Amino acid sequence: MIYAQILAGGKGTRMGNVPMPKQFLSLADKPILIHTIEKFVLESRFDAILVVCPADWLSHTQDLVSKYVSDERVHVVTGGSERNETLMKGIEYIRDNYGLHDDDVVITHDAVRPFITSRIINDNIEAVLANPAVDTVVPAIDTIVQGSEEKIDDIPVRSTMYQGQTPQSFNIKTLIESYEALSDAQKETLSDSCKICLLAGQPVKMVRGENFNFKITTPYDLRVATALVETRS
Repeated sequence: MIYAQILAGGKGTRMGNVPMPKQFLSLADKPILIHTIEKFVLESRFDAILVVCPADWLSHTQDLVSKYVSDERVHVVTGGSERNETLMKGIEYIRDNYGLHDDDVVITHDAVRPFITSRIINDNIEAVLANPAVDTVVPAIDTIVQGSEEKIDDIPVRSTMYQGQTPQSFNIKTLIESYEALSDAQKETLSDSCKICLLAGQPVKMVRGENFNFKITTPYDLRVATALVETRS
């Protein structure tokens, strides 16, 4: 079974004074979240597409999906308090409603990356069917500087540096086993889902993303995204 999980659990604190989480803000003619869901329903290989959202916004999300999306594979699920808890809530839904099998995989994606392409989705599916974990990346354009307390500690070689995007894709049983193997202290350091597998000693395959597959996080990002949609229309 091949599942998609759209992570719509963020609160969007960096978007500034807005009335709702950023995934529900309008991008051109419809909410950002809907733009993203529409890219996933185009892929016929998905057995189910989960939209995992905050509990307080469950009804709102269900209303949006009912209004804009006519695909019975799309299900709205309550998420957790942070990213990886939200990810695991989606996995629990899969386990409880479909059961788990050794070859089941999940392609997870940020709700606020609406410019994902069919090529990126396909590459993730093909890669995760042959690997336990997959990350979508683009080569770093700028030099990466590592430091703390306003002092540079290291400047890594740029040719080995990449910027992580999503989708991030996993063999579901491997993801569960990797997460359960982590200590509470390790779980608190997680800012990226692929790190779950890395900390558990699992290899992570990289696939190529696109620079336009960016995450809408700030008001500037939303302006850029709006201009991009208008240019394409």
